[in-house]
Amino acid sequence: MAHEFELHKEIELDATPEQVWEAIATGPGVDSWFMGRNQIEPHEGGVARMALFGQTQESTVTAWEPRKRLAHRSDEGEDGTFMAFEYLIEGRESGSTVLRLVQSGFLGDDWETEYEALKEGWDMYLHALAQYLTYFPGRAATVISAIRPQAAAREHAWTVVKSELGLTGTVNEGDPVRLTVAGLPPVEGVVDHAGLPTFLGVRTDDALYRFIHSGPQRGDVMVLGHHIFSGDADPEETAQAWQSWLTRLFG
Repeated sequence: MAHEFELHKEIELDATPEQVWEAIATGPGVDSWFMGRNQIEPHEGGVARMALFGQTQESTVTAWEPRKRLAHRSDEGEDGTFMAFEYLIEGRESGSTVLRLVQSGFLGDDWETEYEALKEGWDMYLHALAQYLTYFPGRAATVISAIRPQAAAREHAWTVVKSELGLTGTVNEGDPVRLTVAGLPPVEGVVDHAGLPTFLGVRTDDALYRFIHSGPQRGDVMVLGHHIFSGDADPEETAQAWQSWLTRLFG
């Protein structure tokens, strides 16, 4: 049975309304902080697409007011489930912008677990949006995704990942990180998001790296969602290198 829900989030961003609009209403903009590879047709009635791990999700643009409001809604599934998103942009005299997000619709039978995952997920992605607009404004990212289902229970998984990153004990924002992935340049940066036991974010001079653990109720899946702004990263080779890294860690 489908369960109705509505989720509200708000963040103040050190960016203009024009910059925020480009980040949420264009494919390259969304690629730079959210998940998957994205396309958005720039008009009401257009299609918004997100491709991730071989699947493509589509929704219809239901509101298109540049620099003010964007909304889109998925089709309804056989069980009545659907997702609707609304972004509201409000500029401030200080030059900053407030972004308000409303996500609503109907979730499936395991709606409580899914709802909690959405709440946690938006905190991470909106933080990534703020990092993108602060450190990489206007730059396009190469999106790198990798996944390892049934990787390991949370405590063990994070022990392994933290060791690879050169982290010990409690992780805090600003902690230095150094990681070597075979076939890729060394990763050197700092923790920019300490959201354990679910999320860990690392920022370098040319990338945002995201490490995500789904938790036991969602299969102990480890997911990588990276945004590389150097401009010279080969998408296929880089994704394969990170997938091999995950395989080495968790078999």
